[in-house]
Parts: sequence; structure tokens; C-alpha cells
Amino acid sequence: MSIAERLAHVQGEIADHPPQCLLAASKHVTAATLRDAYALGLRHFGENFLQEALDKQTALRDLDGIIWHFIGRIQRNKTALLARHFDWVESVDRPLIAERLHAARAGMEPLNVLIEVAISGEETKGGCAPEDVPELALVISRLSHLRLRGLMALVHPQPELAEADFRRMAELFLALRQTQVHADLDTLSMGTSADYLQALQQGATEIRLGTILFGARAQEPL
Repeated sequence: MSIAERLAHVQGEIADHPPQCLLAASKHVTAATLRDAYALGLRHFGENFLQEALDKQTALRDLDGIIWHFIGRIQRNKTALLARHFDWVESVDRPLIAERLHAARAGMEPLNVLIEVAISGEETKGGCAPEDVPELALVISRLSHLRLRGLMALVHPQPELAEADFRRMAELFLALRQTQVHADLDTLSMGTSADYLQALQQGATEIRLGTILFGARAQEPL
């Protein structure tokens, strides 16, 4: 199945609940394939690995309006490059990372950031504890080179547990938006190829789709 056919299928599936952002999770996808996806109208691409992303950004620098999101684990020694080369960083999970991104972003437009929440409680997944979200959000709100846009999470893979995680994320997001400081938050990023319809039903505004758009991917770096 071609990318065009895969994208058309997804667009049909989400027609009743269209997200504000369909983020193409492009880890281990070639720059040439991303160029094809761009030609089909996709503009937001999410990368997990810094060097792989930088190589693709160089190869695709002629594409106007392409928007790069970093969605992987953040190493603190990579924050300067992340701040300078991405439009969004979606996996901020502690004040130190926020402060380093802020310092490196000076002189540029504010960097869009999401707080990653460890909503499922799985040790293999990153993010801050749900109870720490309000404090971290307040820290970010005081950093002028960052713009807090909302929350991100990967939910539990078991459907019955995922449902509860989606609901908790929606509640956290709503609670933040009800405060005066965070009333302008607009992004709740949750849902992947396995559960994006469920996520949209629970209020996701951004879904991150990889396999369903690009098919199974090789695991070697490109």
C-alpha cells in the first residue's frame, strides 16, 4: 500500500474527529519518503533521534513550511541543538531540561513545548509524574523563550488500561486550562497508530502516526 493510500485511509477514519495536528512519526523513515509525504500535504514530522533528524532537515531544507517536532527522550547535553533545530519539543519532563532549552533558544522565536506525562506508570516510558505537572507547567510559563502548548503522553498498550490513561490525560489538560496562567493551552498529544481513534474520542488534538502511514520500518539508522 502506498503512502497516499495509507494517508487517505487515515483521513477517512478521522473525518468525524479531525485533530488539529496529524504528526507523522518519522523515525527510521528516509528523507525521500518524507518528501513524498510532504507532497501529499503532511507538514508536521516527529523525530526521536537528533542526528537522524538533523540529516533529514538538511536533505529537506528546500521544503517551505515543514515543521519539525522532537518526540524522543531528551539528553541534557543535546538540549542546545534541540532548541535551535526544532519547532516543537514534545518530551519536556523536568525543570532542568526546560531551563536548558530556554537558554539555548535566546534570540529566536519561542520554542513550542509539551510536557510529557508518565501517565501509564510504566518504567520503560519517560515523562514526569502526573502530580508534578502543575509545578513544571508553572516553571515553563516563566521562561520567555519557551511557549508551553500542552501535554503529551504514551498510554498503556492494554486497551482497558489505555482508556483510563486517556481519560486522566484529558482531565489533567482541562485542569491546567482552567487556570489563568495556562488558559491558552491548545495541544493534547496522545494516540499512536494503535489507538488514535480512541485518543481522538477522549479529546486528543494531536495524534502521532508512524506505522499506519509508513508501514513497518527497519530499525537501522538512515
